[in-house]
Amino acid sequence: MKQQTLLFILFALSLGLTGCSNAKKQLGLERSAPDEFSVVKRAPLAMPPNYILRPPSPGAPRPQEQSTNEQARKKVFGATSTQSKLTISNGVAENALLQNAGGQYADPDIRQKIDSEALERNDNNKAVAERLLGIVRKTKPTANIVNAPEEAARIRQNIESGKKITEGETPSIED
Repeated sequence: MKQQTLLFILFALSLGLTGCSNAKKQLGLERSAPDEFSVVKRAPLAMPPNYILRPPSPGAPRPQEQSTNEQARKKVFGATSTQSKLTISNGVAENALLQNAGGQYADPDIRQKIDSEALERNDNNKAVAERLLGIVRKTKPTANIVNAPEEAARIRQNIESGKKITEGETPSIED
């Protein structure tokens, strides 16, 4: 009798544990997959040209590796930010003009800022359905401003004469 109650209690507990969503995780029975966003590809090892190995300093980054931000910038823009700057040599007059105009303080990412501001301005001028749902009209609707007193009089006349309310032309205010 005691064995049957013990088996019943163990069965009830195991049944209860299967209902828990993280019971396997707590008991260590579930595998944990690595985070695909935190996996970083390592650069291959390279031998120095004179084959004299310098001892690495602890905690220093590998010299042949780039930071993840620099790798992302290279993938998106095709070059690093230092490579994308113009490297044209200017003459003496051009350098003087640039210094007087403040050209050394020019923002190298100004084109991206201007483009993003222009896109924001264009998005704000769109209709709500066009912005949210992507519905684009080929022709812009013409707006007619209804002359309210004349429209009310037209509707009253239609009701009194037994016509439909929609019969007749809607009076509008001409701009």
